[in-house]
Amino acid sequence: MAEGHGEAKGAGAHTEADGGHGAFPPFDSSTFPSQLVSLAVFFVALYIIVSRIALPRVGAVIDARQNKIEGDLAEAQKLKDESEAALKAYESELATARSKAQAIGSANREKLNAASDAERKTLEDRLAAKLADADKTIAATRATAMSNVRGIAVDAASAIVQRLTGTAPDGKSVASAVDASLKG
Repeated sequence: MAEGHGEAKGAGAHTEADGGHGAFPPFDSSTFPSQLVSLAVFFVALYIIVSRIALPRVGAVIDARQNKIEGDLAEAQKLKDESEAALKAYESELATARSKAQAIGSANREKLNAASDAERKTLEDRLAAKLADADKTIAATRATAMSNVRGIAVDAASAIVQRLTGTAPDGKSVASAVDASLKG
């Protein structure tokens, strides 16, 4: 069986070699002139098709794209200029608002300081009046207390002398002795 199989293999190789057609046509030197003519005709036809149909379309697409890019750049520059102008306007408005806020703050601070000073003066005046009233009350209370002290001192001195001596002293002599001790 191995022989039959080997024979088939050998027979196939023989058949291929016997039925050969020669060299590969593009490499056959006898067909070079016809190949060059057909190549030249094909190249001229391709050149005419590309130059008349494809290149104008590609050129139109390139021109449209260039115009679109230039339009977009012009629009971008316009928007940039507008944004810069808006930024400058914003900055000037912000500076104006800050100066107004500082002026308002200063005015409010001055008003509050003036109101605080006026209130402080009013409170100081009230306090001075209350202190004067308190001094008067203290002076009156002291005078009342001192007048009572003299009477109490006279009564106490009379009681002490009576207890020590057993006899009641004269009221005028005790009063004059108390007055002398209070003055001295």
